[in-house]
Amino acid sequence: MPTYAAFLRAINLGATRKFPKGAIKEAVEAAGMTDVATYINTGNVRFTTSMRSRAKIESALEKAFVADRGFEVPTFVFTPAELVAIAEHGDQLWAEHGEPKTHYVTLFRSAPEAAAVKALLSADFPDDTIVVDGRAAHCLMFGGFHESKALSSRLFADLGQGTARNINVIRTLAQKWA
Repeated sequence: MPTYAAFLRAINLGATRKFPKGAIKEAVEAAGMTDVATYINTGNVRFTTSMRSRAKIESALEKAFVADRGFEVPTFVFTPAELVAIAEHGDQLWAEHGEPKTHYVTLFRSAPEAAAVKALLSADFPDDTIVVDGRAAHCLMFGGFHESKALSSRLFADLGQGTARNINVIRTLAQKWA
């Protein structure tokens, strides 16, 4: 059976959106997935399933999450090979641009619209380097996370709903789950 990784958005933020790793594992298993494992408490979960449609997997997981938690949890599913490619691209970006203070990758359900990407890339963010590659947007922050103008911009939000992870988390999961 194929293996996938799911990234949950906006959990464990404040008192009303708690979703501990153990509960995530149980909800994923309730959705019919097997060989379930989680990594840290930010909503990273690996599993196997006979389902082959990413949209069906995301839908099944989101239904299980709302049934378990009582709130919606947007979920973004990737294959281990896609995680490896994202991590490798991050390494290439560091080789090209140098090591940033912080590097986040926003993961999307589908590739952002070309016009939104073009608008974002044409903006001037002097301390940030943005690279959008398929369903992943890399933000290399040379001034640091709190100084980033790109991540908090309307132009970045226009790429669509996604969930962000530090590149180190992506690298670790690519190694563990590939």
